[in-house]
Amino acid sequence: MASAIASIDIAAPANAVWRVIGGFGSLPDWLPYIPTSELTEGGRVRHLINPEGGVIVERLMSFDERRRAYSYHILQAPFPVRDYFSTLQVEEIADTRSRVEWSGQFTPTTVGSGEASLLFRRIYEDGLRALAERFRS
Repeated sequence: MASAIASIDIAAPANAVWRVIGGFGSLPDWLPYIPTSELTEGGRVRHLINPEGGVIVERLMSFDERRRAYSYHILQAPFPVRDYFSTLQVEEIADTRSRVEWSGQFTPTTVGSGEASLLFRRIYEDGLRALAERFRS
């Protein structure tokens, strides 16, 4: 099993950041890699399209509004991994600062663990930087 993790501190209250990223269908609102998201099964499954037209299907596994966190499992994707499980969480650092952490675990299929981990770490880092840009004045 391989893993990846990235985090970023954002100059905004945790609840404000959570309002942007806390919806399971909200990826197109902040993640440039995902311009399209459609929810099915009562909001528990999201069908995503990346800029190259690749389809990604993910199932919401847990959602905790109080902790400002949700976890999901990839059902279908053009990634060289299987058994992908990820968590996105917003933590309050201070009244006007928050930390967002995105982490995942997965089993590489056609690449080594290091390459798979780097792929997801870059996706996480790029996404979190784009999210932080939304809060810069």
